[in-house]
Amino acid sequence: MTTSGPVGDAEIPGYLDALGLPGLADIHVHFLPEPMLRKVWAYFDGALEHYGTAWPITYRFDEATRLAVLRGFGVRQIPALTYPHKAGMARWLNEWNADFARRVPDGVHCATLYPEPDVGSYVAQALDSGARLFKMHVQVGRYAPDDELLDPAWSLLAEAGVPVVIHAGSAPIAGEFTGSQRVARVLARHPRLTLVIAHAGMPEYHEFADLVERYDNVHLDTTMVATDFTDRFAPLPDGYAARLGELRDRVVLGSDFPNIPYPYAHQLTALARLDLGDDWMRDVLWRNGSRLLRGGTA
Repeated sequence: MTTSGPVGDAEIPGYLDALGLPGLADIHVHFLPEPMLRKVWAYFDGALEHYGTAWPITYRFDEATRLAVLRGFGVRQIPALTYPHKAGMARWLNEWNADFARRVPDGVHCATLYPEPDVGSYVAQALDSGARLFKMHVQVGRYAPDDELLDPAWSLLAEAGVPVVIHAGSAPIAGEFTGSQRVARVLARHPRLTLVIAHAGMPEYHEFADLVERYDNVHLDTTMVATDFTDRFAPLPDGYAARLGELRDRVVLGSDFPNIPYPYAHQLTALARLDLGDDWMRDVLWRNGSRLLRGGTA
């Protein structure tokens, strides 16, 4: 019997207790330098123009409050995913990420990258300083993940086994370089890469799931998957929920906190109503993400 998901945020701790879980391993959480975050929120405030639908920010709080909210939900390790939209940004974002990890005891030391001549150098520096989770956003950055400039960084990340959360799907907006084909080319050159496909690659769900089946260290994250909000423009295709059940050890919790237009609990409920069972939920909400954040690969 599948345990019902939490009705609201206040029910999250009780839901985790019912599953026998010590917490949540959410691999897709954003913290950014405050000026950059304000610009991101301003972009979402104009979502009706950008996306054709409103996108209210549910957790528009200061950093201390956002950290407290996540801890209250049971998130045990807090990522601070950042991503550049132009050359020259990644190095200083990585410096900010290193500072975040120093001052937030339960913060995950994150980093990012961009196709530019010095990418191998600063990715090596980030790894040497302890970075254990990277983020890339193909549509926002407007770059090709298979750009040859990225090859030195891909090689370093594959060797280190450090996961990279990559938003390459074409939702909510398609970009020149979105879709699964370019990611497939990257994996053909670097098959040991530990990639986490953000949003399960929506709307190219099946295409990215094919890559999970083909490569041992590729995962899907659940960010916004099966929620009422995204079902309006990127519903799960036929047979996909069953496929998520089959890929159980390669699906990890993601939320996009704080930039979500609904309560955090709704993501958990959306996954629970897929009716894939409590053991699947335990793996997705805790075990798989915890393994990745410890540096575990297949």
